[in-house]
Parts: sequence; C-alpha cells; structure tokens
Amino acid sequence: MSHANARLTPRGRLLLVTRVLGGRPVAHVAKELGVSRQCAHRWVARYRAEGDVGLLDRSSRPRSCPARTSPAREAAVLAARVRLRCGPPGIAAATGVPARTVSRILARHGVPPLAWCDPLTGVVIRASRSSAVRYQKDRPGQLVHVDVKKLGRIPDGGGWRAHGRCEQVRGRGIGYDYVHVCIDDHTRLGYAEVLPDEKGATAAAFLARAADHFAALGITSIEAVMTDNAFAYRRSNDFKSVVAALGAKQVFIRPHCPWTNGKAERFNRTLQTEWAYRQVFTSNTARRQALAPWLHHYNHERHHSALGGHTPISRVTPT
Repeated sequence: MSHANARLTPRGRLLLVTRVLGGRPVAHVAKELGVSRQCAHRWVARYRAEGDVGLLDRSSRPRSCPARTSPAREAAVLAARVRLRCGPPGIAAATGVPARTVSRILARHGVPPLAWCDPLTGVVIRASRSSAVRYQKDRPGQLVHVDVKKLGRIPDGGGWRAHGRCEQVRGRGIGYDYVHVCIDDHTRLGYAEVLPDEKGATAAAFLARAADHFAALGITSIEAVMTDNAFAYRRSNDFKSVVAALGAKQVFIRPHCPWTNGKAERFNRTLQTEWAYRQVFTSNTARRQALAPWLHHYNHERHHSALGGHTPISRVTPT
C-alpha cells in the first residue's frame, strides 16, 4: 500500500521511470500520469541511484524533532490523566503542557476517550467503534461471515422511490424481505438470497446452500462461521446442525458490536447501493430477479478495493 498522500503507487512510479528511460520526454510522461515534472525527475533520479528499492515509500518523519515533548513531560501528562481523569484543558493546567500537545500525547499513547471510561475508576467500560485488530484470513474457507439485511417489500407498480413521497402509494404493511448474506473472509466471495423470514430453519438452509455455492466456485471446505448473536444463530438447533455438518465451528461477535462482523456489514452496504437501490424497481419480483446477475458481477467482474483491485474469484485457489 502506498503512502496516504502519494500520487503514484510503486507500480506507477516504475511505469513512469520505464517510459522516461525509454526515451520519452519527462514533461509528457508526467502529464500523462498526473504528476509534476519535478516529481517525475525525482523518481527517475532515485531509480538511477538505487534501482527498484528507490521507488518504494519512505517515511516522511523528519530526521530529528528537537521541539518534541520530552519523555519526562509525556510521562507527567499520562500520570495527570490517570490522576485527574479530565480532558486536555485540565491536564494542561496541571502540567503546563499546551492542551493541543496534551491531545497529541494522549493519542500517541492510545489513551481512550473519557466517554469510554468508568468515571469512578477510569477503567474502560464502553466498546470502541472499531475492531482493535484488522485481520484477513490466510486461505479461502477459513472463515465465512453470515448476516441478514431487512428490506421493505416493493408494492406492484413501485413504491415511493418510483412515485415520490408526496404521492399516495400503497405499500405500507406489506412486510419485509430478509436478505441472507454469506461472504468469505479471504476471497470476499459473496452469496445472498431473498427469503421470507430470519428464523433458525431458514438461516440453516441458507447456510447449506451458501456452502454448496462456494464449493462450486472452488471453496470446498468451511472451517468457521461468524455471526451476530441473533436468536436464529445462537439458539437454533437447525443452524448448529448445519454448522456441525460442514465440519466448522461457530464464532459469535461481541454483543452490541456489529462492526466485529464488519465484512458482512460492508457487504450489506454494497448490496444495497449496487443492487437494491441502484435503480427504481416497480415490483418486488423485479428486484429479487436482479440479485443473481448482480452477485455474478460482484464475484467475477467487480474490482474489490480490499483485494488490491482484483476480483473475489481471482483469490480462490484450486483445492
């Protein structure tokens, strides 16, 4: 991954250097790739001096930081935070360190916000809004994420998206569709079905069909299934039986922390944006029929940013 502010990736820099060393004018190549002539000359010079290594990212940290807060003062700030349990202004008054500097010190050392802590003891009691460790499994089938997304059914002739909210559109009380989704952690291969409910037997049958779908694409075994703590997953004997039949173990997310199952949640968002709300459907059947073509596009044609621009099917290894 390139530096956050970098215009070109290492591959793009190599492309620039190759074109320039091939005899093309630096100004022309720089314009094609969207960088300045000075930047292009810099990458060419680094390549000539260091080779391929010269095109890799370098730390933008200065060689020295003479004005950085001393370790002793940082320790005093951290001790004041533990003792006073107050924000940067209070710590600044007690230590003489500017409030902005206090904020940077606390962030540098990973000190949690006061809102996450018990006001009496200072112990962290509230879950953070992100997973502490971002991960990606090493092989296909090592972990799959399962979830359900509820969508309002579309009345015949279209709902408010087709006619506007000011129109008298019939559609209230016609219920919901339950979109069951399953996504492989390593490859991001996805599978989804529109089902009438989210009961345990329905979720269990969906998981079995999802496993068959993955097997047809090359993921022949599933080692673990991650779900939230919904009744259909935690209490259903049918769901537990299917997980056992797959030879997998069941993994539950932390209660009230849906981001722990973030890959399924992100798949739900993509599914809504690119399928459910991509166009105005005039019937529930039309939306349901559009799901299978979209899933094929997602798995075989759509480039995934988390996979470096590759498609999910490209990460499936033959077994």
